[in-house]
Amino acid sequence: MFPRDEYDWRIAKAHAAMDAAAVDLLLIDSGELLAWLTGYTVSETMYRAALLPRQGQPWFVLRELDEVPCRKKTWIADVIGFADIDDPHQAVADSIRAHGFADARIGADVNAYSFSAHTAARLKACLPRAEFIALPGISDSLRWIKSPREITVLKDASAIADKAMRAIAQNVRVGSSTRAAAATAAATFLLEGADSGETGPIVKASGNHEFLHGAFKGELLGVGDILHVELIPRVDGYGARLMRPIAIGDTTVKLRDIAARILAVQDEQIEAMKPGALARDVDAITRQGLIASGLRPRYDNVTAYTLGLYTRTPRTSDFSRVFLPDADWPLEEGMVFHVYATAARLGFSETVVVTPEGGRRLTATARQLLTAHQSGFQRG
Repeated sequence: MFPRDEYDWRIAKAHAAMDAAAVDLLLIDSGELLAWLTGYTVSETMYRAALLPRQGQPWFVLRELDEVPCRKKTWIADVIGFADIDDPHQAVADSIRAHGFADARIGADVNAYSFSAHTAARLKACLPRAEFIALPGISDSLRWIKSPREITVLKDASAIADKAMRAIAQNVRVGSSTRAAAATAAATFLLEGADSGETGPIVKASGNHEFLHGAFKGELLGVGDILHVELIPRVDGYGARLMRPIAIGDTTVKLRDIAARILAVQDEQIEAMKPGALARDVDAITRQGLIASGLRPRYDNVTAYTLGLYTRTPRTSDFSRVFLPDADWPLEEGMVFHVYATAARLGFSETVVVTPEGGRRLTATARQLLTAHQSGFQRG
């Protein structure tokens, strides 16, 4: 989906990390890093990997059943398929030996889900002269800063989230169900070009944050209920996120006041998201602000986490960079986060990119408590 110069930029970042670790070959088996660096990824029904040398051309090793779709999507010319009756780890090791890296220093992300203890043991047994160098988290850290093209795709995904939120607010009413709201979101996703109809939690809100991962029950909505909507559309794997509360029936002055106070604190946090700012300081704006305001007796969950490319891994959220009190790392221009705050049944979130002027929202839904039949949509 990207031109070759985009991948050249990514390869250069990978080579720089390899230089820093003095490795000759990078083993790429994380589903997300595979997609990011090669343009293609596939499930781990059988082990598969791409190999990036510090000098020379990369290659891809996978099931021969996946060889044709891989060739159609990747820029890598050397694609090696193995039969289902073959040992996948042996096939990867044989390719490493055939390309002249049997004695190499091979970098591997030991935190990657694909690089299991079994995989590590098998590859070491098949390549006894190679030295495997631990590069924990490299599959994530290479992708933290987004290119302008990636941000454009994230903006496209954000626009789908905005449209879906608008459709839900226009259609929900007393007597509607959470299932109907989810169906509206899923249909909007698919019609607008998202990868799938997976919606995120759409539930009846309760408590301060307990509803964030609420179980989907298909509940009916009555006057005074708050419908919590989290939307997670993906476009070509890039996922935006957006949360809004939708009040069923008339809202109270107290509820609108709480919403305004949450949003004011979060607006201050987003404004502070500039390059060089420490994540812990940006986090404290929301965490301490909501406690000081009396809206939360304690605030133990994160206030933001990494957004970007989501593919075939067990995780549904990327916590490789999160806003917490002990997050002593600096923000960098081009990082993108899901920024969220909750209290008193109300949850608000945005997809935000770090810029020199502060955080810039990619999602454009109005910053307010929505009500049934109210779209709350504005162009950003």
